[in-house]
Amino acid sequence: MRSLQRRDFLSTSAAALLAGATRGADRRPSFVFLMTDDQRWDSMSCAGHPVFQSPQMDRLAREGAFFQRMFVTNSLCGPSRACNLTGLYSHSHGVRTNDQKNGLPPEQVIFPEVLRRDGYETAFIGKWHSPGFGRGRTWDYYFGFRGQGAYFNPPIAENQEPDRRYDGYMDDILTDHAISFLKRDHRQPFCLLLWFKSPHRSWQCAPRYEARYRDVTFPRPPTFDADLSGKPRAVQQVDMRIGDFEDFRDYDDFMRRYYRCLCGVDDNVGRVLGALDELGLTDDTCCVYSSDNGFFNGEYRWFDKRLMYEPSLRVPLLVRYPRRIAAGQRPTALATHLDLAPTLLDLAGAPPLPRQHGRSLVPLLTGPTPADWRRDFLYEYYEFPGAHSVRKNRGVRGERYKLIHYFDEPQEWELLDLQEDPHETRNLIDSPAHQPVVAELRERLTALRRASDDPDLT
Repeated sequence: MRSLQRRDFLSTSAAALLAGATRGADRRPSFVFLMTDDQRWDSMSCAGHPVFQSPQMDRLAREGAFFQRMFVTNSLCGPSRACNLTGLYSHSHGVRTNDQKNGLPPEQVIFPEVLRRDGYETAFIGKWHSPGFGRGRTWDYYFGFRGQGAYFNPPIAENQEPDRRYDGYMDDILTDHAISFLKRDHRQPFCLLLWFKSPHRSWQCAPRYEARYRDVTFPRPPTFDADLSGKPRAVQQVDMRIGDFEDFRDYDDFMRRYYRCLCGVDDNVGRVLGALDELGLTDDTCCVYSSDNGFFNGEYRWFDKRLMYEPSLRVPLLVRYPRRIAAGQRPTALATHLDLAPTLLDLAGAPPLPRQHGRSLVPLLTGPTPADWRRDFLYEYYEFPGAHSVRKNRGVRGERYKLIHYFDEPQEWELLDLQEDPHETRNLIDSPAHQPVVAELRERLTALRRASDDPDLT
């Protein structure tokens, strides 16, 4: 972990004294929302990864809550990030694809704006991805880049200034500016969004990790050589097979690069946590760590995401807030990224968003799971034609079964039994014994769309 430099000690100590003074006036939590790009849920050592070690992510899990079943409702960068900001499904907030023509409309309220109106200081640092890149929103501090950005010497805009090039590694630069923000004289609680570039393709790591995993062979997933012949054509025809792309020489090369990038993320998480410790802000700051979507690590020899399979839509969620959340929790209730905005607003005691499809996770963190907690959720994906040829699909993911509808012609369906077939290899849609389940889930899919005002529902 990179620690604060000696030359920062005096300014850090002064900021800590100021932080202590402001906390006495306003004891609402501050927020640090850390988000990665394309990190699957089990790519942390606290989740049992057999190779990758993530001591700083593990620290958050140990000192807070590690959600065991956290999911996105659209496994694609731009739409998922908009879901995080609004608490709404893609069909409601309007960002359905990564198309750079359609971003969040200016009138769509996002949770940092609610916090700011309620007296919070807000900052965005990192990857926004959708058109506008967050620059048209009102922030007390902004430091963001266009599109996917560059891993090295990236052009970045600070506040209302034009882009300029910064020397160094993207995520280190972003974290430098996040720590500078934390060290400000905060006279009110703050909400800092630090959204990293890593570990997005093309997986260029910080130079300090170029030799990591050089001689390591990564274990193949159980479905690495699985047969796709029983799958819908929509699944058989996806174009994201390892070895078919110029930047994928082989599986181990892909895995080494992917996890080298995450080593850098873990470093920078540690730097942020260390700064909070040095500034005396740890107990009064709620840290949230998650990712915009999951990622295939060789299942069916795939990389990328988009499909409604578990590696694609399941993501990490770590929440630490020492003043209110007991350490070491591992909630098992179904959580989604739609819940993050309602959760932060709830913890802040701020007004809720005008409308939201998620619900606050606070009850899961402070008591037993409510009896009326969700048993399923809606998934939707719209970017077709598009990268990797994944056809449009939507579905319902329940406690045991998952129903997927590839809804463009020719329409196809898939039923998966997550209990008996956790690796999702067998399509049961034509099984006579499962027709009652199919009928029930088709009705539930319609009900979820209707309850969330899906404009495509006819």
